[in-house]
Amino acid sequence: MDKASLYFWVKTFHLVFVIAWMATVFYLPRILVNLTETTGQPDVQARLLLMGRKLYRFGHNMFGLAMILGLVLWLYFGVTGGWLHAKLTLVVLVLAHFIIAGRWLKGVEKGRALPSSFTLRLFNEAPVIVLIGIVWLVLAKPF
Repeated sequence: MDKASLYFWVKTFHLVFVIAWMATVFYLPRILVNLTETTGQPDVQARLLLMGRKLYRFGHNMFGLAMILGLVLWLYFGVTGGWLHAKLTLVVLVLAHFIIAGRWLKGVEKGRALPSSFTLRLFNEAPVIVLIGIVWLVLAKPF
């Protein structure tokens, strides 16, 4: 396989794993919203906590694979530019969001209260705005 073909395969799998990770970024806060809205329903909450744990673990795996492939794109294929630094800054923000959601989930398991359902709904929407910036930077490569 020539280097150009390998580049597109690596980039393809990087994007697939990013998409899978972003699905967890969007869905985990939704599970938290459901947890706040099902107080007094222990069976439902236990199921949501199990789903949340599995989703958080899956998200970590997808992020790890996307990051490894991103490093290959950067170090082996030489993808560089100021746009990449800006994109990575935004990715760190989304990663922080994901980690906060995971800590809230773990807190629920330890008996801690979650923020209000309204706050969690706003929290759930925040990564969409950051994702728009990431996609724009990747496509436009403005600097």
